[in-house]
Amino acid sequence: MISTETRAKYTATIGIECHVQLKTKTKLFAAVGNDAREAPPNTLVSHICFGMPGALPVLNKEAIHLATRAALALGTEPEHFSKFDRKHYFYPDLPKGYQISQFDEPIIGKGEITIDVNGEAKKIGITRAHLEEDAGKSTHLAGADYSLVDLNRAGTPLLEIVSEPDMHSSAEAKAYARELFLRMLYAGVSEANLYYGNMRFDVNVSVSQTQELGTRSETKNLNSFRSVEKAVDYEIIRQIERLEKGEKIVQETRGWDDAKQKSFSQRSKENADDYRYMPDPDIPPIVIEQAYIDKIKKEMPELPDDYRQKFRAIDIDTSVIEDILASPQAAAMVARILKKGSPEDARRIAFWMMQLGEERAEDTEISQNTKPITDEQFIKLSQMVSDNKLSSTAAKDVLSEMLKTSQDPESIAKTKNLFQVSDEGVIAKIVEQVLADNAKAAEDVKNGEMKAIGFLVGQVMKLSKGTANPSLAQELIKKQLGQ
Repeated sequence: MISTETRAKYTATIGIECHVQLKTKTKLFAAVGNDAREAPPNTLVSHICFGMPGALPVLNKEAIHLATRAALALGTEPEHFSKFDRKHYFYPDLPKGYQISQFDEPIIGKGEITIDVNGEAKKIGITRAHLEEDAGKSTHLAGADYSLVDLNRAGTPLLEIVSEPDMHSSAEAKAYARELFLRMLYAGVSEANLYYGNMRFDVNVSVSQTQELGTRSETKNLNSFRSVEKAVDYEIIRQIERLEKGEKIVQETRGWDDAKQKSFSQRSKENADDYRYMPDPDIPPIVIEQAYIDKIKKEMPELPDDYRQKFRAIDIDTSVIEDILASPQAAAMVARILKKGSPEDARRIAFWMMQLGEERAEDTEISQNTKPITDEQFIKLSQMVSDNKLSSTAAKDVLSEMLKTSQDPESIAKTKNLFQVSDEGVIAKIVEQVLADNAKAAEDVKNGEMKAIGFLVGQVMKLSKGTANPSLAQELIKKQLGQ
């Protein structure tokens, strides 16, 4: 391993190419299904996918619509003129011998997005984004002398978003990948399911001790934010170690072994001229009028930054806001609660939603059997806590029952006898019992060790089965102990 001092001598430079699968019903140039997740091999295909002689591609206009939304989500607008090109290379899963892509005139030009890294905002430039069709999938069987080709994915519409080399750490690369994911998800451009490869990241990394960029490697097909972060860290260390030994960095394409947390060499990296680009004669240029762009601007949904702006009124940590944004449904609901209720309601319900998300992730039965809850029910439950009718613990019990039955929170609290007791006489008797049963803790409080009071309040809550008003219980404990 290299030392911290050696690492500090080098500056890492990182750029990311992200392939976003557009959520069209059909492929980019063929009228066959675009969802190959559960389809048997080579069933979502046509003569166009197979590259049969004379097959003519027809552009899917919905891909242009989604690319326009993507441009707006990237802080720019689509180009008024763009065209398709043929990118030539030979591989078994590319029947035509070329991939239809965009080269010198892509549909999206320069843009930028802002990321947050450790509380600091940083702008990351977008070089371009272009439409292209995906290739098929080759499967290399262990021990076999042949490979299998599945063309279900051939022709899937992709938008390749290319960043400027503006990132200099794995944390920045991870934050950028996540922000790109959120924007494509919220803009409705892609299903953005990382597990199914709806978004895949190719990470370019180089290190240098001067202002001149070093020789880069490209680690391909990363499908999680964590793997982006770990691949960048690994490549930075690997390249520095080689340079420190006097070796040269080879420009190459590398793969990522998630189990070993290592990258591995796949092939030398091609340059653009190796692909022999040429304009595609079968597909006319794309001409987009400003009126079309303006129409789509009006239909754009709220994006992550819109929600971040709204959630400032809730007074919660940035990390909590980002956790809420991980679910567009949760973010939309918290925003509605903020509009219909109060910031206190929105804050409380935001935390409940996060806890529910964790419980659902751990228990599939909870996830599968939940019932819908209206915004008004959520607000009513929150206000019952604000009015000291329910403790926070009791509110969670009520919420759990609401998820099973969709019943009114007040009726659930009444049935389960969860309403908070604020009768001073009733609580005073419970406090008296708790102090008698916990003489040591009571003595500690008498002697000024106020940490023990939390324990005593907890015992009051336990004895009252969670119905005692904890604030009143604390006051009565102090009163009875002469504090």
